[in-house]
Amino acid sequence: MPYPKDAKDTLHGDILASTMSGQSLPGREFLSTHWSLVLRAGDLEDVDSSNLALQQLCSAYWYPLYAFVRRSGKSEEDAKDLTQGFFAKILSHGAVAVADPSRGRFRSFLLRSIKNYMSSEWRKENAQKRGGGAPNLSLDAEDAERRYRIEPAGSELSPEELYDRRWARAVLEQVFATLKEEFRRSGKSERFEVLKGQLLSEPEPGEYEACAETLGLEPSALRTQIYRMRNRFGLLLREQIEQTVAEPSQVDEEISYLLQALG
Repeated sequence: MPYPKDAKDTLHGDILASTMSGQSLPGREFLSTHWSLVLRAGDLEDVDSSNLALQQLCSAYWYPLYAFVRRSGKSEEDAKDLTQGFFAKILSHGAVAVADPSRGRFRSFLLRSIKNYMSSEWRKENAQKRGGGAPNLSLDAEDAERRYRIEPAGSELSPEELYDRRWARAVLEQVFATLKEEFRRSGKSERFEVLKGQLLSEPEPGEYEACAETLGLEPSALRTQIYRMRNRFGLLLREQIEQTVAEPSQVDEEISYLLQALG
C-alpha cells in the first residue's frame, strides 16, 4: 500500500508541519542528488556509471513521463518508444552533459527535455527504436500502460497536469519506500505494517485501539508512535524534494506545488 489515493486531502498536520518547517534531516547537507544522477547519466567517459545513473532515473520517473506522452495523444506503442528512447538516446548520449542544475527544478527539466525530444528526434524517420544500440533499460511498459488506462479520461487533466500529478505520487512512493526500509533495518517491520494505514489518514473509530492491542501498546503510546512516524515521513519528503531543486530556497514552493498537483 503506497499511500491513500486521496493523499493530498488526508495528509496529516504532523507531516505538513515537519515538511514545511524548513528543517533538513539531522546530519544532512543540501544535496542535488537527482541532478547529480542526470549529470552522471551524461558522462560519456564512464559508460558503466552513466548507464547505472540512467537506470535509476528511469525507475523513478518512467511513469510520469509515459503518462505525459500518452495524454499528449500518442499511441501505446509510440509512447513506449518515445519514453524509453528519451532516456536511452537523449540522456545517455550527451544531451545532459551540459545540463545546468542552477537553471531550476529537475521536474521541469525533464518535462522540457521530453517535449523537445517529441518535437524533434521523434520526427526523424530513421530515429532509433527502443533498445537499438542503447543501454539495456529495464522498464515495465506494460505496467505503465495498465496504470494509464485507469487515469481520468477525457480532458479532465492536461498532459502537463497529469505529468505533475504522477510526479508528485512518484515522490511520495519513494519516500514511503525509504521509510519502510528504515523500519525494516531497525527490526520494526511488523510495526510499520500495522501503522502504515495511519500514516496519511486519520483512523476509523476503534482503529487506534485495535492497532494498540496488536502491538501491545497503550493507545496513548500508539499515538506517540504514529506522530513520530508522520514526522519522519515529513522530513524524508522534504529531503526527497531537496534533491530535485536547484537550491534550498525552492523547497517549500515545490512542496506546496506538488501537494496541490496531487489533486
